Amino acid sequence: MAVSFADLQARFAALRANKAFETFVIVVIVFSALVIGASTYDFRPAVLEVFNVLDVAVTLFFLAEILVRILADGSLRRFFSQGWNLFDFVIVVASLIPVEESQMALLGRLLRIFRVLRLVSIVPELRVLLNAFVTAIPRMGYVSLLMFIIFYIYAAAGSIFFNGINETLWGNISIAMLTLFRVATFEDWTDVMYETMAVFPLSWIYYLTFIFIIAFVFLNMMIGIVLDTLQKEHERMDVATGQGEAGEVHWIREHTEVIEQRLARIETLLQQDRSAPAEKGMPSDGDGAGPVVPDR
Repeated sequence: MAVSFADLQARFAALRANKAFETFVIVVIVFSALVIGASTYDFRPAVLEVFNVLDVAVTLFFLAEILVRILADGSLRRFFSQGWNLFDFVIVVASLIPVEESQMALLGRLLRIFRVLRLVSIVPELRVLLNAFVTAIPRMGYVSLLMFIIFYIYAAAGSIFFNGINETLWGNISIAMLTLFRVATFEDWTDVMYETMAVFPLSWIYYLTFIFIIAFVFLNMMIGIVLDTLQKEHERMDVATGQGEAGEVHWIREHTEVIEQRLARIETLLQQDRSAPAEKGMPSDGDGAGPVVPDR
């Protein structure tokens, strides 16, 4: 019995949408990452050979899985129109590079490490987090620029005032910026402050104002940007999947527009029905009169 391409495509689409198959792919990705991590330890050659066989088996499985997804979409154009599919395809094809002792061996091993990133393309929540991170980077760039300006000003002042106290920490503006980064991360910053307070008792004002501006104000601004972007990404995902409050609001809005269009068409038809008798010399239904009889 011949099977048409449409039937095969439907079967592959059902396999791709199967939750058990998706869970198995996730398990294989995690297993692949564990195999790569275990291969970095010193084992006997026989164990390392087993790891190589498992790596080849995982690579073939990923190749078969990506072929299933391509056949499920029915065309390469439709498959590559989605960015995450292109990402998975590049990772799978790159893992086909042989890892034997050759010029491409190191590149092949490095590319196999990135196979764990396929979890991002499979798990929707990870996609939301990565999209939020990428979207928030431009907005965080302006905050980072302002932070750099504050760092530069404080580093210049610290290099001028504290250079004679400890040249290792305040020798020039570059080293002073590294010292301020240490202060901003609260890594033994009190030792730095007490050292300068022995010469300048009021130098604590310098450190506290810097910590308040950088660690409290700018850090909270960064967190706010990330949370706002993450919320928008969750709303966009809810709209796309039709779930959550945002999905329900989007569904109501779409169906309200459809109802309004139908009401507008019904109103137009009613107006046409009312105007038709008047054009024939007949009163409309609302006049309560019969047909017009001409005088003899």
